[in-house]
Amino acid sequence: MSPHGGRTYKIGEAAKHLELEPYVLRFWETEFPQLRPLRTSRGQRLYTEEHLELLQRIKHLLYKEGMTIEGAKQRLDDLQKWGSLLQEIRRDIQEIKNMLRRSG
Repeated sequence: MSPHGGRTYKIGEAAKHLELEPYVLRFWETEFPQLRPLRTSRGQRLYTEEHLELLQRIKHLLYKEGMTIEGAKQRLDDLQKWGSLLQEIRRDIQEIKNMLRRSG
């Protein structure tokens, strides 16, 4: 169990799950700033479910959509910005709902 909650995977397990070689994960770690696996005290990489989802998205962008690494980085940045905006909108809607409940 990781301190962040949920299951963690060593690099070999993560690579096998994604049907990739471990060196690909190490390379992507250098290319995608969004991908920062946890590290044990011995420096061993540990990937969370969120990391696996991100890796799956990277794999899809590169292998299925045929994007370059630069294009995939840009797409991930855009997705992250939209995700943040959507979270902000959800919070605003919830605040409005709460205000309407209180005034109703």
